[in-house]
Amino acid sequence: MSDPAKNSIDEIRMQVMWNRLISVVEEQALTLLRTAFSTSVRESGDLSAGVFDPRGQMLAQAVTGTPGHVNTMAEAVLHFINEIPREDMFEGDTYVTNDPWKGTGHLHDITMVSPSFLNGELVAFFACTAHVVDVGGRGFGADAKSVYEEGIQLPIMKFAERGIVRLDLVRIIRSNVREPNQVVGDFYSLAACNEVGHRRLIDMMKEIGLSSLDSLGEFIFSRTRAAMQERIASLPKGSWTNELTTDGYDAPVTLRAKVSVHDNHLDVDFTGTDPMSKWGINCPIIYSKAYACYALKCVVAPDIPNNAASLAFFTVNSPVNILNAVRPAPVALRHIFGHMVPDLVLGAFAKALPGKILAEGAGALWNIHISVGPAAGAQGRRAEVLMFNSGGMGARPELDGLSSTAFPSGVHTMPIEATEHTGPIVIWRKELRPGSGGDGEFRGGLGQIIEIAPLENHEFDFSAMFDRVNHPPKGRCGGQNGKAGIVKLDDGTLMRPKGWQHVPAGRRLIMELPGGGGYGDPAKRSAAARAEDVSKGYVSENKQ
Repeated sequence: MSDPAKNSIDEIRMQVMWNRLISVVEEQALTLLRTAFSTSVRESGDLSAGVFDPRGQMLAQAVTGTPGHVNTMAEAVLHFINEIPREDMFEGDTYVTNDPWKGTGHLHDITMVSPSFLNGELVAFFACTAHVVDVGGRGFGADAKSVYEEGIQLPIMKFAERGIVRLDLVRIIRSNVREPNQVVGDFYSLAACNEVGHRRLIDMMKEIGLSSLDSLGEFIFSRTRAAMQERIASLPKGSWTNELTTDGYDAPVTLRAKVSVHDNHLDVDFTGTDPMSKWGINCPIIYSKAYACYALKCVVAPDIPNNAASLAFFTVNSPVNILNAVRPAPVALRHIFGHMVPDLVLGAFAKALPGKILAEGAGALWNIHISVGPAAGAQGRRAEVLMFNSGGMGARPELDGLSSTAFPSGVHTMPIEATEHTGPIVIWRKELRPGSGGDGEFRGGLGQIIEIAPLENHEFDFSAMFDRVNHPPKGRCGGQNGKAGIVKLDDGTLMRPKGWQHVPAGRRLIMELPGGGGYGDPAKRSAAARAEDVSKGYVSENKQ
């Protein structure tokens, strides 16, 4: 007969170890934040970190990180295990890839996996991912016609063996990128990130007296499964569809999804989505799946830990199309449609759960990659500058949308000072965009206005990675659409939302980011809320 007191003590002990494991992966992620060279990592948190059991099942993830990185990493570790035999794994090893189909969807993301050994036995894997500033090729943009043009490709291979870095690989990387110090520095930061996680885990296991993570893993997974089953049981059963039209590159692209709720799992099917594009806006299924699962989890179980057990309740299927692009499709801007997937999936869920789902938002980050240098005949500095910018979120059923917030990616906006430090540019203006949020009982979040210019005697080319310029975020339940985005020069010249373009010396680039859709009948918005909108400058008059 079991002893209830002993069972209770064991439960408390396991919970303490679970909390300790979270601390381990948080310190793992903070190591990357503190040591990274690229501003996209150091300032914006465009990364992920996590610990996995010897079978490649994700036990825990760091809070810092994007859903796209975390959920693709959860699948990527299995690819590493499949390609590197156990007998070729040694203490001190670190493995690397930027394969879009086995990593996180495009070449700019570097994924590293390191085995963790205790007394000669493999007890875990640590994995991390980060976006680096350059991988060579055409640069970060949509203009390539195949993945071979987009940069250097690293298959799953060893970055270090038994603690010794492969310097031949480092030399190859240096020879293929425009910012070798930044890129190679980030490689070492990623390796250090996993090493810190390994050290802290081994310290924890020795202190507690664990020889493996099996019992802790079973504790985590069993409770996660039980909680997920309970949540799914409370959902209505059936299938619902939605479609979402986006700007595309040179023609609109329509995404379609069917969300099905079954007794013990949820399924998303992207059948009917437009075919692959000849431009670099395609999305490998590993990334589309990551954001589809994120959207499902936001609805079903936002408070349940994200691990292998919770992700196992979601399946994603698709024929070959722009959300399931196959090699050698160009995929550099896979994040644009990947970031649209949550709005697509949530739109279907809104039919299953009326009155519970927020309106559409800006979705995709408004990333801009700037290649700046001296104008013809002038002297000056050259640099590659990357900025992440966010439009407004859609309004929620009982709250206004958040302004200039990166949903669904969760990355931070880079501080102006940090961005200007990386290259000879000036950010003259960065402010909320009045009136950009869709009207409704609850107002959509505001976009922002950003004005950028090269320093005197400089000019720049920029890669536009924008959407919602021709197809603004839609309101929900009677709410109005958010304002569409605009890209132009300060003389009024309109620029394209995607592709490499030029800003001459003396001109400024102006980006007006889209606002989120409104929620509910605008006639129901309270007079107090409208007065507050005017007083804060969110709208120019007492209506939108």
